[in-house]
Amino acid sequence: MVATYFRNRTPGDLAFSAVLAALCVLILAAVIYPVYFVVIASISDSTLVATGQVWLWPRGVNLFGYEQILKDERIWNGYLNTLLYSGVGTALNLCVTLPAAFALSRREFRPRKAIMVFFAVTMFFQGGLIPTYMLYRDIGLLDNWLVFVLPVAVNVYNLIIARAFFESSVPEELYEAAAIDGISYFGYFLKIAVPLSKAIISVIGLYYLVQHWNDFFTGLVFIRDYDKQPLQVVLRDILLSNQAFAGGAGGAGGAGTSYAQQYADQIKYGVIIVSTLPVIVLYPFLQRYFEKGVMIGAVKG
Repeated sequence: MVATYFRNRTPGDLAFSAVLAALCVLILAAVIYPVYFVVIASISDSTLVATGQVWLWPRGVNLFGYEQILKDERIWNGYLNTLLYSGVGTALNLCVTLPAAFALSRREFRPRKAIMVFFAVTMFFQGGLIPTYMLYRDIGLLDNWLVFVLPVAVNVYNLIIARAFFESSVPEELYEAAAIDGISYFGYFLKIAVPLSKAIISVIGLYYLVQHWNDFFTGLVFIRDYDKQPLQVVLRDILLSNQAFAGGAGGAGGAGTSYAQQYADQIKYGVIIVSTLPVIVLYPFLQRYFEKGVMIGAVKG
């Protein structure tokens, strides 16, 4: 089979394939190497990392950073908060986005165009930080974990993607057949449309999950209680200050402030791995849906 493949191709085709393969390998290396470097730096001697002696293989391997991270209660508290905000937030996003997208995809729903214009306007115009802060204060969302969930219950971009999916990928004939059997719109949505929408549910669910997982601005501005801060705010504090672990993870090592400063970089790299690991682990399980879903609405027919 391989011999037949090469025999049926011209030298120009083979040269093009070789150049394309080399280009793909370079792009893959450029994308993967930063992640790989963070991994090896998190288990290498911090002095060797700082002097540029670690670039391909770990040197002076030790797990000091991870040991201190596991001992720091702030990390685990932030982890639990982020898991809560991401889980509840993503579930609410899907519960709001999917029914809204389904309703807006129905041609017999006459106000759908006017409503979509209303939604689209919010993509270009916002109230600003100060009015938003005053609004959240007046409705009791300041220092309330619901501020991570309720104000972002729907993302218009994801709503448009989901609407395009229902319009192009769920045949209208299915509803006509179901209507003959006396099914309602609500029953059709739950029993037929949703089971046929695994691809779009996985794609926008992953979008929403990553959005919640990476959200640090909300906690930075609207949350004052540190026990309610998400992991990203804790991570930001660590990255901005070499003293972040002096009284926490660094102090737990028993060697004081200088000891914490010496291993600050190693701890930072470890925190990056700990904070991104759940999303990295989750993506392979959604990849087959993701590849299909990213093209939703691009081609009709």
